[in-house]
Amino acid sequence: MKKVLYTFIFSACILTMAFAGNPDRQGESGAGELLLNPWARSAGLHSMGTSFVSGVEALRLNPAGIGRLSGREVYLGNTRLYEGSDIQHNGVGYAQRGNGNGAFGFSLAIMDFGEIAVTTEDQPEGNGSFISPNFVNLGMGYSYTYENKISVGILLRAISETLPNLSAFGLAIDTGVQYVSGDRDNFKLGIALRNIGTPMRFSGEGLSRSVIVNENEDPRKFDARAEGFDLPAVLNIGISYDFYLQESIYVRGVANFTSNAFSRDQIGAGAELNFRDIITLRGGYKYEVGSLNSVVQNIYTGVSAGGTLNVPLKKGSSTKLGIDYAYRTTNPYRGTHNFGIRLSF
Repeated sequence: MKKVLYTFIFSACILTMAFAGNPDRQGESGAGELLLNPWARSAGLHSMGTSFVSGVEALRLNPAGIGRLSGREVYLGNTRLYEGSDIQHNGVGYAQRGNGNGAFGFSLAIMDFGEIAVTTEDQPEGNGSFISPNFVNLGMGYSYTYENKISVGILLRAISETLPNLSAFGLAIDTGVQYVSGDRDNFKLGIALRNIGTPMRFSGEGLSRSVIVNENEDPRKFDARAEGFDLPAVLNIGISYDFYLQESIYVRGVANFTSNAFSRDQIGAGAELNFRDIITLRGGYKYEVGSLNSVVQNIYTGVSAGGTLNVPLKKGSSTKLGIDYAYRTTNPYRGTHNFGIRLSF
């Protein structure tokens, strides 16, 4: 077990050096919706739960945590992105622990941009019609746990971005590992490599246009070729430790490092107070390395906070209904609100 842990830590160091953030490449990736988190419970800690995330939320942050469930979980999430922008991010997911050490799950996330007015060169104020882009990604993951100490997971995600006359499709893979130790599994360590996949490129009739070359000839059709774009790959390394105040009351300290392939690296820390697995309060802070000397900053830096209420549906039953909320500060706009409903059984 120690050899596995040492290999685990060594691999994290190598990946961090090879995956160092590059601010010069900001804005060069696409499919930015892959970096959004539709789940309120983990959003309350700025998505820094790499080391301990479990169930449906693990499908977004670290697939190794899918199996950190005792049964099954259904999760519905709604995110009001960047309050004032009228953009929403919705998610639904299911995760289940198998009879053995394996577990699987799937999640579906959909962006809602509302209605966008169609503008043209001749009608820059709009031609009276509207479009609504469809950005959808579907993830299916599997994890396996060894002796309740080490979990490994892998996830395949399909990404679809469509407009009425344009579309792009891609595939991505997420992988992750979680390690727990201590008398009560107090110490947790996690590594997740996300959004490693095929470049995407838009195609369709929207890239074609008719141009009059000669006055005496019919218009000619020209097809433009869209530039391809990479996915926003990220590497997360996180640790956490549970400090028990009483038998079923503890405070979890969390720290996380994020290495972005197309922007600056981020570091953050937070804590959550769990009271008898009924009420949980959490908060965190995330900082972008090198942002003090730059005008361009990540929209998600600063404070996050949230809470959870777990209600047993029947006395003595393990079936619980969870209600989650999270708020994250943004610059600009007026922050992001996450709402979630979970059913654990």
